[in-house]
Amino acid sequence: MSQQGTTIAILARAPEPGRSKTRLIPRLGAAGAATLQRRLTARAVNTACAAALGRVALWGTPDHRHPSFAALARERSLELHSQVDGDLGARMLAAVAAGSAAGGVLVIGTDCPALVPAHLRDAAAALGRGRDAVVIPAEDGGYVLIGLRCAEPAVFEDIDWGGAEVMARTRERLAGCGLRWHELPPLWDVDRPADVGRVARRWPQLIDGLPAR
Repeated sequence: MSQQGTTIAILARAPEPGRSKTRLIPRLGAAGAATLQRRLTARAVNTACAAALGRVALWGTPDHRHPSFAALARERSLELHSQVDGDLGARMLAAVAAGSAAGGVLVIGTDCPALVPAHLRDAAAALGRGRDAVVIPAEDGGYVLIGLRCAEPAVFEDIDWGGAEVMARTRERLAGCGLRWHELPPLWDVDRPADVGRVARRWPQLIDGLPAR
């Protein structure tokens, strides 16, 4: 199976002050946290497009028609969809089901600036070699990417998405479904105030001008 024809689905929250990156508000303020969300989303879209694997779809919440999403779509070949109702698992499953492609579907968020095109190509290559699934774990116990050749509802069911056992439970679900999966080395995402300093050291342009406290 060729890497070409792999869909990349990006789940993104609209950068609205007070509603996005709320855990970073104590460090950046509501407006600063929303600005960082907008910049992280643009970085994720650029990374996905640069991987050149196939279709790139941004699944926005609460609505795909948010001006920031529309601006991203005007600048590049990007599909826009609204996320479905339900928990994170339901939203990821819907993106996988809608993005069905010969090379599978990779689902990412916007919280991992460490994710680069090479990671996406490596994940697509794993599916191309016959793996049913591919995952990039996150350092906090979750994951920053999951890829599947076919939609598998059980992979996303009965998981505490806010907990530290997401990756452990996902491994159980994958094994329970009889799926063969590949894991790439862990990456880290931006979730807590302490992560802001880490971002500033690696990617100062993402933090530039924000009112860090």
